Amino acid sequence: MNGAQALFKALTDAGVTTCFANPGTSEMQLVYEIGLAANVRPILCLQEDVVTGAADGYARMKGSPAVTLLHVGSGFANGIAMLHNAGRANTPVINIVGANASYHQPNYPEHELINGRVIDLAHVVSHWAREARSASELGELGVEATVLAKAGKICTIVAPTNFHWEEAAPPPIPPTALHRPMASPDAITHAENMLANGKKTGLVLGNLALRGDLLEIAGRIAAKTNAKLLSETFPSFSLARGEGRPIVEIIPYFLETGLEFLKDFEQLIFVGALPPVVTFAYRNKPTLKSEPRCALFTMASADQDLLAALESLAKATGSATTETMRQARQAATTPPTGELTAEAIGQTLCALMPDNSILVDEAATNGPQIFAATKGARAHDYLSPVSGGAIGGGFPMALGAAIACPDRKIVLVQADGSGMYTVQALWSMAREKADIVAIVLRNDAYAVLGLEMARVREGDLNPKMESMFDLANPALDWVNIASGLGVSASHAQTAEEFYRNFASALEVKGPTLIECQVAIPKALAVFAEFINKTR
Repeated sequence: MNGAQALFKALTDAGVTTCFANPGTSEMQLVYEIGLAANVRPILCLQEDVVTGAADGYARMKGSPAVTLLHVGSGFANGIAMLHNAGRANTPVINIVGANASYHQPNYPEHELINGRVIDLAHVVSHWAREARSASELGELGVEATVLAKAGKICTIVAPTNFHWEEAAPPPIPPTALHRPMASPDAITHAENMLANGKKTGLVLGNLALRGDLLEIAGRIAAKTNAKLLSETFPSFSLARGEGRPIVEIIPYFLETGLEFLKDFEQLIFVGALPPVVTFAYRNKPTLKSEPRCALFTMASADQDLLAALESLAKATGSATTETMRQARQAATTPPTGELTAEAIGQTLCALMPDNSILVDEAATNGPQIFAATKGARAHDYLSPVSGGAIGGGFPMALGAAIACPDRKIVLVQADGSGMYTVQALWSMAREKADIVAIVLRNDAYAVLGLEMARVREGDLNPKMESMFDLANPALDWVNIASGLGVSASHAQTAEEFYRNFASALEVKGPTLIECQVAIPKALAVFAEFINKTR
């Protein structure tokens, strides 16, 4: 057995069988061994943020990690943005990063990004990172990484290339899975007392608390105690929503709308979520979206056993048998007509999205309207790629979700500007025949930056400033872009056209793309003017 074989045996013995890859010279032995391994499925991606973003989407839906295969420090660096998002969401990911041979590294310091500094990069976006010191240690690190990843960690193994082919001992038998620490009894009691004090309370959920049995328990607690179920702004993992699911409201992204949303809450209890800190700091503005008088209490962090914590709280509040408030199916209406707006797109999705579909949302400025319009859709899972604030995760997350759940329809709403960060994912979708309908919202602008500029400008924008938000010169042609990458595509300019195109796309097994010519939301201009007056 060589080191590469020992590594893959460690991974596959732990059930890690999917590899998103963009390999290079130093990973050829690994590619060779993947080719000989019957139980490893490789997914080739053309850019490293597609690799890492797809691994994120896969793990959020599968509940277990995939492995990425990346080429030296420069390749790993290209995938850091999506690993940053995955880390913020506590998504399990295992990275294998090739490095030059151990005997080569000390002798050529001019290539230190390739040779000696990979581990430094890895520590930036990994909960755990190790560089193998022998062929046998590759298998040992593989075992350790699988155990930690399954506990919600990003793990990175730097693998010098000579250890891939050198002789290795078989990997050790993996230890039992790590048990997440329990929330303290005092924390449960304190949360129980908060829920009984008569104050307006939000139960803010994140991570695993947003899905399955955990969300059901949280729904019963909220119904019993008159609390409101809230989600962190960018839900980590997936949010179960739609018909029959407990009703959860997302804390808005923008500071001003977040402050308005939370203004009446007197206390917030966090379960797997973090306090509502604004993503970016603004001059003379608060950093929290909650009021200063609002009490903030973390009952259980994402690293703790959230199921046990919620079960304990349900028992303490006597809500174990309470019926939760559930989302009703929105009554069927006539298809939207006229101008193609975000609201019209959301109405169409609400009407037509199949049961048990997966909605991936990187719609940016159009996102709030689409999210609101789809709350009464058939039961579905909702994925938010930008959990760490890095844009461009929509295409790769949809790819990863499709690989994890091949029998479910993936619906992606993707802003045009951020879509260009990882457009190479379309090629992998075509190659893997991933069952995805990608809806590209084309407004030919980085529209959100116009709003952010309203916070700092002292006068009108000049053409030089405006040019840095404009994507219309030349305009992006998504139909031709998609076709060139192997994905069939259509264009919609009216609500009627989009309804027809989306209905047709749902009948196709495999990837399709619909380019939607949408105007920048009028509400955004009004909001920008409001910000400009109140800053």
